[in-house]
Amino acid sequence: MTLRYHSARGRLVLVAAILGSGMAFLDGTAVNVALPAIERDLHTGFAGLQWILNGYLLALAALVLPGGALADRLGRRRIFITGVIWFALASLLCGVAPNTEILIASRVLQGVGAALLVPASLALLQGAYVAQDRGEAIGAWSGFSGLTTIIGPLLGGWFSDTVSWRLVFLINPVLALVTLYVAWRWAPESRDAEARPPDIAGTLAAAAGLGGVVFALIEGPDMGWRHPAVVVAAILGVVGAVTFLLVEFRSAHPMLPLGFFRRRRFAGVTAASVTIYFALGGLMFLLALQLQQVLGYTALKAGASLAPVTLMLLILSPLAGKLAARIGPRLPMTMGPFLAAIAVALMSRIVAGVSYVGTILPAVLVFGLGLGFTVAPLTAAAMSALEDEHAGLASGVSNAVTRVAQLLAISVLPFAAGLSGLGRVETAAFSHGFSRAMWIAAGIMCAGALISFLTVRGPMQAKPS
Repeated sequence: MTLRYHSARGRLVLVAAILGSGMAFLDGTAVNVALPAIERDLHTGFAGLQWILNGYLLALAALVLPGGALADRLGRRRIFITGVIWFALASLLCGVAPNTEILIASRVLQGVGAALLVPASLALLQGAYVAQDRGEAIGAWSGFSGLTTIIGPLLGGWFSDTVSWRLVFLINPVLALVTLYVAWRWAPESRDAEARPPDIAGTLAAAAGLGGVVFALIEGPDMGWRHPAVVVAAILGVVGAVTFLLVEFRSAHPMLPLGFFRRRRFAGVTAASVTIYFALGGLMFLLALQLQQVLGYTALKAGASLAPVTLMLLILSPLAGKLAARIGPRLPMTMGPFLAAIAVALMSRIVAGVSYVGTILPAVLVFGLGLGFTVAPLTAAAMSALEDEHAGLASGVSNAVTRVAQLLAISVLPFAAGLSGLGRVETAAFSHGFSRAMWIAAGIMCAGALISFLTVRGPMQAKPS
């Protein structure tokens, strides 16, 4: 069944997809703001904060491709609903975690649920709408999902300041109930009759590779680079990454068919996604800490200070989706990251004593403008880079590369900026490293603009090459 975007049922399918993916996006932004409160309550250090984010991202990045493949094979609505239930139950565990270790383990379980529901939400849209309406639907999905990133920091800050950071997780089951009702009632089922079976070997290799690299980068500065655990983790990471490539190259049913990277559009969009979301993931992690631990903002004030970004994302994303559908994604995917890079460079000036209106707000507004013209065209280009029957795979690849980029950013960017190994987030050392990290992130965001300019050509729906 294919629906029109402006039909009543078409709008309800969009609502289900937004609510489902919105839980994951809400968690990402709200948890960032709640990190200082978690640090105080559970007595964790900087490495612990990295693991609270990376435990979730590690599971999501390693499993999102199999999640997209399962959506194609078993049914996009079925996998979406399964992911929503899993994510809600894992959120309950996060909300009652008594210590850092159990919270990190629960975050890993959350990542498993997100690996099912996030790619399935996009694949649900790709399979539900007629071709000419998909760009507008994905643009609306990007914009309204961005609304959760407005609510996320505000709720995360308010909960952390007035009640407890635990409510950041406990709100998810409420959203899940509404999502399940709408999806079960109105979302049509769609699948690929020729979808490949899950790639178990590739999944295990990817998890080992990512896990090893992340462990070495986070724990190396604290434990010492020659510590046996760090050395073993680094070796495991390299072996896992090489094994993943070999498995995917030789497998009859790879979860990431490497042949798709011969297509210029697919390779270009993937590379652009990695650079853009690397910069974005590292920025949001460090900025929330800088505002609270260095500038002395409350959690609520820190969340509210970033609200203009997501307000602009909400307003501009549907317009950017329509623009990309009309003229192609190259121009918005070039200018958007370039504007965002300027904003990130401006954020290097956010240090103790600066005013919000004079220093922070200008950077936030330019950043919102840049993201507003980036996210929807980038998402739509990623979804249209493969044929419709590979909608789950396209969604899975899009989500996998963005989560891998964010995962590595939270590990690599602090290391490159000299922040790794901090026992706690201290004012002087952290602030100097933050400014260095913003300049690095700005350069990486510019690389995303350049990649888009050089590789993303033609109309939204790329022809296989």
